Amino acid sequence: MTQVTFSSWRPLMRLLRVLTTLALLTLALTLAGPAHAAALTEVTGFGSNPGDLRMFTYVPPGLPAGRPLVVALHGCGQNAAGYATDSGWTELADRYALAVLVPQTSTANNIQGCFNWFLPGDTGRGAGEALSIRQMVARLAADAGTDPARTYVTGLSAGGAMTAVMLAAYPDVFAGGGIAAGLPYRCATTVLEATVNCMSQGVDLTPAQWGDKVRAASGYNGPWPVVSIWHGTADPTVNPVNLRELADQWTDVHGADRTADVTDTVNGYPHQVFRDAAGAAVVETFSVTGMRHAQPIDPGTGPGQCGRAGDPYILDVDVCAAYQMMVFWGLATPAPGPTPTPVCVTASNYAHTQAGRAHVSGGYAFANGSNQAMGLWNAYVTSTLRETSPGYFVVGC
Repeated sequence: MTQVTFSSWRPLMRLLRVLTTLALLTLALTLAGPAHAAALTEVTGFGSNPGDLRMFTYVPPGLPAGRPLVVALHGCGQNAAGYATDSGWTELADRYALAVLVPQTSTANNIQGCFNWFLPGDTGRGAGEALSIRQMVARLAADAGTDPARTYVTGLSAGGAMTAVMLAAYPDVFAGGGIAAGLPYRCATTVLEATVNCMSQGVDLTPAQWGDKVRAASGYNGPWPVVSIWHGTADPTVNPVNLRELADQWTDVHGADRTADVTDTVNGYPHQVFRDAAGAAVVETFSVTGMRHAQPIDPGTGPGQCGRAGDPYILDVDVCAAYQMMVFWGLATPAPGPTPTPVCVTASNYAHTQAGRAHVSGGYAFANGSNQAMGLWNAYVTSTLRETSPGYFVVGC
């Protein structure tokens, strides 16, 4: 933000600083949590850096050229190292061979250490913080030789709102995005609009009105980035209605309607997928039941797990948003579901054949799938069969 030097404006500037502090205090305090160190490398001299941001990277040793690049944007009061580790992005980088870029802002930029997702001077193409992040992407892409067609951006809260900024300002750079507890692009252009309208109440615009804001940001005609949107239903900081507004914004940009093409659950949470006219999945939403203002994680070493507990605003809710975003972007495959408990049935051999668990040959019954002998086929001889996979039965339990 440019400092006004005219002495007659000093009382006004003091008042604006007070308003900024009060307006952003809630968001900053809720996101400030213990930061865990990650093995990040700071990079300097990456460009003109008009947004005065710091650049940190995590590149696994021996990363081959042509791998994806993910930009991860922290929330207010957080830092690059803590967010990169706790959200799961550093371990996913090791697991899937990704280069991770983690920009970091400061209290010199924003009194509460937030990205300035609402200020026009920081959210337009070719200006401010948005341009600084774009310059970082170009530097890491050159250094690591990443695939320009597989560059993605994601973030939490103010970082989630800044993710929407980057997708709108640079849709030609990013193939996809992931927004956790964030807000639509150009929901606000002042501090008061950001806190009173967008965060507290939510702004209700038509999908076309939201989409027009994105289309006006760059003059780009597509293809547009795909977007994964996450929000807790009990979020007291950023109104959960913003999940719907974000979905409206990006489905409209893609020319998709507001009716979900897929409605299901993932790890027990409501999940919707919206497809464009060609049938491609372009927007998905996760409504995390009962979760407050946070990014979801699922610590562990199993397929689909990631993240580290500790930050009170990165919560273990048995689903890792970072991993699921990668699935939606096409960088990972869905984790297999839990193996169902084998079903055991004790019945006569005749009943087993009637139910499709066994078949008859030469007056004897045999288990379907394993072809194990069960004895005479009649209503008097009983057997116990166990279904180990659909349609495959073995004798015994």
